[in-house]
Amino acid sequence: MKLIDKAKFSATALAVAGLFTTSAGFLESAPAYAKAPPKQQVVLDASAVAVADKYSADAAEQIFKEGGNAVDAAVAIAFTLAVTYPEAGNIGGGGFMTLYINGKPYFIDYRERAPLAATRTMYLDEQGNVIKGKSLYGADAVGVPGTVAGMWEAQHRFGKLTWKQVLAPAIKYARDGFEVDEQLAQRRENAEKDFGGKTNFDTYFGNLKQGVNFKQPDLAAVLTRIANQGAREFYNGKTADLIAASMKKDHGLITKRDLQEYKAVWRQPVQANWNGYRVITAPPPSSGGIGLVQLLKMKADRKDDFNNVALNSPQYIHLISEIEKRVFADRAQYLGDPDFYKVPVAQLTDDAYIAKRASEVNPTTPSDTKSVQPGLGTSMPEKAETTHFSVVDKWGNAVSNTYTINGYFGSGVVAEGTGIVLNDEMDDFASKPGVPNMFGVVGSDANSIEPKKRPLSSMSPTILTKDGKVSLVIGTPGGSRIFTSIFQVINNVYDFNMPLNEAVATMRFHHQLLPPNTIFWEPYKPIDGDLAKQVEAKGYTLQAQNFNGDIQAIKINGETPQPVSDPRGRGVTRVIP
Repeated sequence: MKLIDKAKFSATALAVAGLFTTSAGFLESAPAYAKAPPKQQVVLDASAVAVADKYSADAAEQIFKEGGNAVDAAVAIAFTLAVTYPEAGNIGGGGFMTLYINGKPYFIDYRERAPLAATRTMYLDEQGNVIKGKSLYGADAVGVPGTVAGMWEAQHRFGKLTWKQVLAPAIKYARDGFEVDEQLAQRRENAEKDFGGKTNFDTYFGNLKQGVNFKQPDLAAVLTRIANQGAREFYNGKTADLIAASMKKDHGLITKRDLQEYKAVWRQPVQANWNGYRVITAPPPSSGGIGLVQLLKMKADRKDDFNNVALNSPQYIHLISEIEKRVFADRAQYLGDPDFYKVPVAQLTDDAYIAKRASEVNPTTPSDTKSVQPGLGTSMPEKAETTHFSVVDKWGNAVSNTYTINGYFGSGVVAEGTGIVLNDEMDDFASKPGVPNMFGVVGSDANSIEPKKRPLSSMSPTILTKDGKVSLVIGTPGGSRIFTSIFQVINNVYDFNMPLNEAVATMRFHHQLLPPNTIFWEPYKPIDGDLAKQVEAKGYTLQAQNFNGDIQAIKINGETPQPVSDPRGRGVTRVIP
């Protein structure tokens, strides 16, 4: 790291995509802020976080007290959750980070990639049918992890502290242990039923039981090596060797070359003006940012239909479902990895196009599903078990980060000798275009499997600004329900003027084109009783989903950040003066 700390490249030069990188794609520089901190004034009376558990909140507080900024805290949170929230926090998966730093928006894509040996038909049998479970469990389901690369890029571009400082909390929890709570223990039990006999899951997590002080010495060793040697250790060092060896033993596809060639990518975030706010959200390979913008603008275009319509009334549920139906039709046809497929982002978020789509909404009865086609001409399941955290610092910087290993505990495979839970992200590709995935969503050739390709996602880390200042930082897990959940909370806050805590706690629902005219309700606040009867009377089928979302959000009220964690999860908020 001494050579890195002596690097003389300017922060501006380093921001140029693809320049001054190593063979593994990692910036050869000290943190830009550490070398030349920008002249930022304190604009808020505190920093704040909304995170998935208490340990990551403690980590963030430690980082802020050491002088770190929102990016330092975010990276510390991400690594800590890899230890204390192992069902979804990770270094064996990937995700998206939306940033607002010194008044400017940024986005980093560290989504997993398909291995070099991946093929379009790898999950099909001889008759061309999808082999059940092959893309969900075991070594065949694993995509090349991106989290370590993404955290490295973000922290070394914008962090104030050293890399070792931001990894210190995670190393401590892995080495010394943390107390397992009831929810984590239950999720392990549920996952074990899926993985039983198929993977080495129990070897590492058999003792993950409520009240136990759970230690992970292999993972502590990995994190220590990454802290000392940087992200390249994960992709081209001992950890890479261990992952490759484990994959080879289990007949997985990932090789050391796959790891060496992985790169996180800085992309232009999707941005849109809405009701006086600037929406900054995720671009492809996320479908969520485009979907969120379409939902917000389409509802605004149909504002007359919503006059005097009560929140979550049968008519409200119908109108929102009509809008969502069209968004998911577009998602299925047009969205995929922009490095492989030209995604028509500008067209899909164009005001005139969205107004045209809004004009197709039937305000009284459900549109015939077969009549709802993609608007430019002519949906793919992802699991819901992701995690999100939101961060703001006293200088007005913000980070919205969503990352995942797909299902709880990913593929159920732990890379031997590392303690790293590996993802099952390959299930997010269209195993067979036109065939619904586990969420009943279908995909097209734009999301078919190809080597080095990133699968389509719904993760939508989002920041709203007003007059150049952060107003809201928000995100959630939930698979294809992610952007519809964020959309509903934003509506609750800004259209119904609800306090953030009420806006997050209020009932949410979901519709996604397929199955036809089906509305999914959440266990936390089910659609039942008279409401259910009235929704069904409109022509809808109601169906339970087996998970709740977990919104983590921060709203800025004047100079005061108000963080809120979803009561559906075990999240924690923290305000750090």
